[in-house]
Amino acid sequence: MNIEGEYLKNQPLLKLLMSTGFGSRRYIANLIKQEKITINGEKVVDFTFPVNVERDSIQIDNKPIVLKQKQKLVLMLNKPAGIISTTSDEKGRKTVLDILPAKYRNMMLYPVGRLDKNTTGLLLLSNDGEMTYHLTHPKFEHEKEYLVLITRKLNVTELQRIKNGVLLDDGITYPGKIKVYNAHRQPFVYSVTIHEGRKRQIHRMFEQFERNIIALKRIRIGDIELGNLREGEVRQLSKPEINKLFKNPK
Repeated sequence: MNIEGEYLKNQPLLKLLMSTGFGSRRYIANLIKQEKITINGEKVVDFTFPVNVERDSIQIDNKPIVLKQKQKLVLMLNKPAGIISTTSDEKGRKTVLDILPAKYRNMMLYPVGRLDKNTTGLLLLSNDGEMTYHLTHPKFEHEKEYLVLITRKLNVTELQRIKNGVLLDDGITYPGKIKVYNAHRQPFVYSVTIHEGRKRQIHRMFEQFERNIIALKRIRIGDIELGNLREGEVRQLSKPEINKLFKNPK
């Protein structure tokens, strides 16, 4: 077994696999729950099971795995419409991995959260499970800012409801932030900032006001802004930028 670094000794199983870029927290957790991981020939269902990779044999689906310390890599992508925010698609649709430059396609990158198929803008991809968990779990409250294009202007009451929280079928949303970009011409553009990650949350919020969204674009996650990155292009985040993402915003 090829292991690099003292940091890999005696770590909890889930944390160990996340830190070596094996996959996202959810993916690894599912493998453990499904009893697909064995340590020294015994099935392990405890996320915190201590593993010493210099001594223990780790197998997934009866196949030995090799863990190596990986450089933490985070890419920023300006996702075009029509692209799926997954690593593969059973229907054969183009995914975000398909549009990455060739040098990044075999680096075990996966999307940090998702954007709907026709939502554009800022999407992060990483090979670090801890990073993914930190950015997607609601308890860390990372702000996500979107530009929302609609045909009919919101009234004062509707604006206030977004600021207070909108009642959806899965509960009331946390208070959001909203501001008008162009109040005097159609279509109307709003900036909406939330820190939750419910499925189609922005769409569902505006549906409560009987507004259909023409276009939706994410422009910021925490302190990281999309800026002038062109649609379909990527760039690698610097270490200071990655540190900003790990900063707890509260």
